[in-house]
Amino acid sequence: MSAAEVVVTGVGAITPLGGTATELWDGLLAGRSGVRRIDELFADFPHGDEIGTRIAAPMAVDPASLMERVQARRMDRCEQAAVVAARQAWEQAGAPEVDPVRLATVIGTGIGGLTTLLGQDDALESVGPRRVSPLTVPMLMANGPAAMVSIERGAQAGVYTPVSACASGAEALAQAARMIRAGEADVVIAGGSEAAIAPLTVSAFGQARTLSTRNDDPQAASRPFDVDRDGFVLGEGAGVMILERADFAAARGATVLGRLAGYGISSDAYHITGPDPSGAGQARAMLAAVASAGLQPQDITHVNAHATSTVVGDPGEAAAVQRALGDQVVLTAPKSALGHLVGAAGAVESIITMKTVAEGVIPPTLNLHTKDEKIELDVVAGEPRTVNLAAALCNSFGFGGQNVSVLFTA
Repeated sequence: MSAAEVVVTGVGAITPLGGTATELWDGLLAGRSGVRRIDELFADFPHGDEIGTRIAAPMAVDPASLMERVQARRMDRCEQAAVVAARQAWEQAGAPEVDPVRLATVIGTGIGGLTTLLGQDDALESVGPRRVSPLTVPMLMANGPAAMVSIERGAQAGVYTPVSACASGAEALAQAARMIRAGEADVVIAGGSEAAIAPLTVSAFGQARTLSTRNDDPQAASRPFDVDRDGFVLGEGAGVMILERADFAAARGATVLGRLAGYGISSDAYHITGPDPSGAGQARAMLAAVASAGLQPQDITHVNAHATSTVVGDPGEAAAVQRALGDQVVLTAPKSALGHLVGAAGAVESIITMKTVAEGVIPPTLNLHTKDEKIELDVVAGEPRTVNLAAALCNSFGFGGQNVSVLFTA
């Protein structure tokens, strides 16, 4: 067993489908949606009635309820979510006994402590500087989730925070695997966290015309690959994996859940929000992940698609997948059930992808009634599909032209 091999020994998640990774998986297989109306968010907000989108996918469980009250008050919601997911993953991994200088943390986020920033700005403007919390900066800074997890576990091999928009969580996993392969750490706590459902973000994404406005039917709003899709649904949550050097995990008798066998990162250098319409950058990321795993494109028969339910993004990704890997690939799109978790999306969906390979079951894409004719690949819809997979890719693409693909094997 090669020392460069990276294995997964624990996972944790808090998402719109539940407070654990098990609830996430069970909810996907059952075809549940975590999208709902969020009218309460705008109840006391000036001009709230002018905001066109009234739906989102909040975490099903308040992360603050899963930790001590005093501790929770000292963290932003995205930090709370990261700590909760990391605790779950660490426990499932059997609380590895590892030298602190060989333990690292890599937790990505796209936006960071937005709710803290907005809340403290309100306090400043309405009451004055004496009402601004002295904990404001550590609660709003983007590296807060990674730092909080690192402090709790005493991880001293480095604490890193990829901030690459919607690719942040996947990039964190890639960075963690790279550290292990390079011999910089034996164990890495890696993933992504996001909690940025607020009037500002909903308004901003709405003004950019990227959000669904299917307010009267929230659970049918996120419709990746469907001809009637009209934008994504903003979600929140966190996903964390415990990654280990394979021989280190074997020596301590750890149960291996799967293998992070490859990763690929590329950039479009095309547009700040729109993907390169040629799909070349996305294809390069996928092919790099395949090569990193020592596989061939024809070995990949399943891709967990980034597929946010936007008019341009979905067919572009499908074409890029087909271009890179061939016609044999079967797609699924968990954002149909979860909404778009932004910086946490890649980490949460990597857990789903790894579970798909391990269980031999692909969760269905919800709300796919009439597939867009531009989508030539097979998309799992309706019911879960039993398959025999040797490997699968998870795609995450972000504003700024950032493309990340992570490859899992059993």
